[in-house]
Amino acid sequence: MTKTIPFKRAAANLAATLCTVLGVMSTVPAVAQTQTLAQPQSEAALIAHGEYLARAGDCIACHTAASGKPFAGGLKFDTPIGAIYSTNITPAHDTGIGAWTFAQFDRAVRAGVKPNGDTLYPAMPYPSYARLSDDDMHALYAYFTKGVAPVEQKNRAVDIVWPLSMRWPLGVWRHLFAPQPVAFDAKHYDDPVLARGAYLVQGLGHCGACHTPRAATMQERALSDTDGPAFLAGGASIDGWVPSSLRGNPRTGVGAWSEADLVQFLKTGRTQHSAAFGGMTDVVQHSMQHMSDADLTAIARYLKTLPSNDAQETPYAYDDTAARALRSGDATAPGAAVYRDNCTACHRSDGRGYNRVFPALGGNPVVQGKDATSLIHVLLTGSTLAGTQTAPSSFTMPPFGWRLNDQEVADVSNFVRHSWGNAGSTVSADDVARVRKTVKVEPPPMPPGASLGH
Repeated sequence: MTKTIPFKRAAANLAATLCTVLGVMSTVPAVAQTQTLAQPQSEAALIAHGEYLARAGDCIACHTAASGKPFAGGLKFDTPIGAIYSTNITPAHDTGIGAWTFAQFDRAVRAGVKPNGDTLYPAMPYPSYARLSDDDMHALYAYFTKGVAPVEQKNRAVDIVWPLSMRWPLGVWRHLFAPQPVAFDAKHYDDPVLARGAYLVQGLGHCGACHTPRAATMQERALSDTDGPAFLAGGASIDGWVPSSLRGNPRTGVGAWSEADLVQFLKTGRTQHSAAFGGMTDVVQHSMQHMSDADLTAIARYLKTLPSNDAQETPYAYDDTAARALRSGDATAPGAAVYRDNCTACHRSDGRGYNRVFPALGGNPVVQGKDATSLIHVLLTGSTLAGTQTAPSSFTMPPFGWRLNDQEVADVSNFVRHSWGNAGSTVSADDVARVRKTVKVEPPPMPPGASLGH
């Protein structure tokens, strides 16, 4: 079974593809130790801190296969030329990292180089991890070598034929596009809370791996806010999902969200504005909900400092025209009848949904995004918002692709993208057909003895 981890799969795709075209060997020196531990910690405290950092980095999402043992690897990543599999990072001596020294562990995480000198596929987001502090690296090492149960499980070889399976071209990509490990410079930020947020977003959280656009050679166009407005400006479609902008764009980003909204979203996956979907549901489940309020606040405060990268984008303003028409029984607008029959129970005729339960559609950044792929995907396949520690209820949107044709999906997509003040681009039946080919469309599970009533 292949689990969808969109941003890391994109990096894997890039690495495998580059293996076919690059031809220069490069090397990387051992990671320079730029700091020393601030103060001695007990081993238990160091392991506990490492566990927290591993959650913040969402390590378990990639290094645990479906129904597999934690961190034992084996999760499949499909690439254009074959599959690669995540590795065993438990402290098993023979098949995991139990025999690794700290220097070897550090070099793999921050520089992307295995103990034997091979470059890791950048499905491992080492371009972001390059800025992790020495203190945090020591804590992570302590956790993965002493706080994780060892699992003797061999790593799976890549399913890529030779010569495409050669590793050395990855070193070229790393040399060109991955920064050498350097200490994070907190002096760029005049507030220690902002500095902490920047450190988490740019480093351990590796948010840019998904939410930053990539160049033709698939490296992130920016690794921090100092690199320009491309940073966190939204990613390209991966596995049928389009990561949204995390900048202050008033419609397609989080410009209309408050700091409290962002904290709530990271902690629960839901706000009055939107709900998590696709790979972000894994991030909330495995990572963000387990982080401290202080760290979530730091992340939110930092994101709120990033200005919009689109000067032409106007602020959202609610328009009740569609709501009044639906309430009066007028469903003559294209897609209105489909919306009335399938969507109003949860999202209401006014498009405002139910706070923290069913997300609003009016003003929703995903609904108004320039690329409607995510909206189409959700309509076709449905989505489940799993419960979290502080929001235990789980809510599921059923799939509609099994009974709505491409034109009907396009019509209802356009209805929500052009109603309640939204200003999205127009969706065609051909757009829906393209997405349908890439996703698995199934009817919802039915209780025993029930019928779909064809």
